[in-house]
Amino acid sequence: MKSTITGWGKCVPDNVVTNDDLATFIDTSDEWIQQRTGVKERRFCHVNNSDMATVAGLRAVACAGLKPEDIDVVILATCTPDSIVPSAAAHVQQKMECVNATAYDVNAACAGFLYALEQAKAFVESGLYKNAVVIGSEHITWLLNWSDRNTAVLFGDAAGAVVVEESKNEEDGEIYSFSNGMSSDKLDILEIPNFGSAMNRFTPNAAADVVWTFEGQEIFKSGIRAMAKSSEEAIEKSGLKKEDIDILIPHQANVRIIEGLERTLKLPNATTLKYGYKYGNTSAASIPTAFVDAIEDGTIKGNETLVITAVGAGLTWGGAALKLGNRITPLDETDVDLPPYEGTGIDVIRESINYFVPEKAEEK
Repeated sequence: MKSTITGWGKCVPDNVVTNDDLATFIDTSDEWIQQRTGVKERRFCHVNNSDMATVAGLRAVACAGLKPEDIDVVILATCTPDSIVPSAAAHVQQKMECVNATAYDVNAACAGFLYALEQAKAFVESGLYKNAVVIGSEHITWLLNWSDRNTAVLFGDAAGAVVVEESKNEEDGEIYSFSNGMSSDKLDILEIPNFGSAMNRFTPNAAADVVWTFEGQEIFKSGIRAMAKSSEEAIEKSGLKKEDIDILIPHQANVRIIEGLERTLKLPNATTLKYGYKYGNTSAASIPTAFVDAIEDGTIKGNETLVITAVGAGLTWGGAALKLGNRITPLDETDVDLPPYEGTGIDVIRESINYFVPEKAEEK
């Protein structure tokens, strides 16, 4: 049995926050951010992560021509769950009304979508489950320290989802191969230490004092190496050659990392997707949202051979090779959406600004 992607959907909040907006309370500028990251703007979510994941998931299910009750498993890749107990996926399963589905979270940070997609492939191809929904969704702005310009300017909120089913013929496409793994010797280059059950929760304001360990240069070098290696291994496992790859979808962390990956990987015929300029780094959501964007803007036309790759905290990494089916039009649609928000993107995080940058809050 083979597996393939039959449905797709995304959810990006309407609350756009530009680099100039950030510069009103962070010591930064549009030029500084763009030169280092390529990011121009990002989205801030005004609801829970599970709400974004639900919208993306339901759009993917409709696109596949299925109903929520047809889904057997919901796999949610996230490092920013609504709750630890129960899982964020439990909230999503309830809100999607996937009443017949089991559901669970996968936390592999930015590589989470690849980890989850590999599991969906295994479920479908083993015959254990027929219809799987894989969602990458992050409310990562909730985790940010707004006094730290090195990390605060990088991220945004979003969700993307795909449906995985059996591939019955060549026209359906196929998920070929994965090379997922972890380099835990690099664990401490990207970390939010003392957050979780390891922290002393009885220290005043312990939960609010989020501090990131972020070694930018090492993340840059290690990230390029890991994504290039995993991509090459996935291509080799699939029996393809580099010349066969039409589209490269890298984790949309930073345009400089993506450019370094292009130089290292050297896929001669591939178009590289670069949408991070309008979303920032959306962690586990970045690959599925880029995939949907490429379908919507016509970059993906159907029947392409793709490589997707990501690297994240841990150091988690992964690569996959897959063939898309001929169909790129939804079989059905849904009008589900996030509730409207009357304020601005900055209003969404006003309380956080007050805590982390009180002098800027007073000026406002």
